[in-house]
Amino acid sequence: MPMYDYACGRCGEFAALVPLARWREPAACPQCGTPSGRIVGGAPAISALSSAVNRARAANERSAHEPRSSRSGHGMNCGCCGGGKAGKTRTTPDGAKSFAGARPWMISH
Repeated sequence: MPMYDYACGRCGEFAALVPLARWREPAACPQCGTPSGRIVGGAPAISALSSAVNRARAANERSAHEPRSSRSGHGMNCGCCGGGKAGKTRTTPDGAKSFAGARPWMISH
């Protein structure tokens, strides 16, 4: 539900959570109860986001200045932490090489 800004003639500006279907309707002032019209003070703020979105946003904020490495400094496909894999190059009996998991259309060097 978005939060909109309203202006009461007696009490001043206030913000209220209003369903999207009622965004044009006036809102009651929280102090005096007078119906007050909406003002455009800024973009509507979405306050009710899912917990997954809130967790993702919090994780991005935490890692914005210092990303966390999950492999203790090793690069992607480092090979030393492969869990016992011998290597990606395979040799056939006729001496031809093939690369496990590689794209067949790529030319290797």
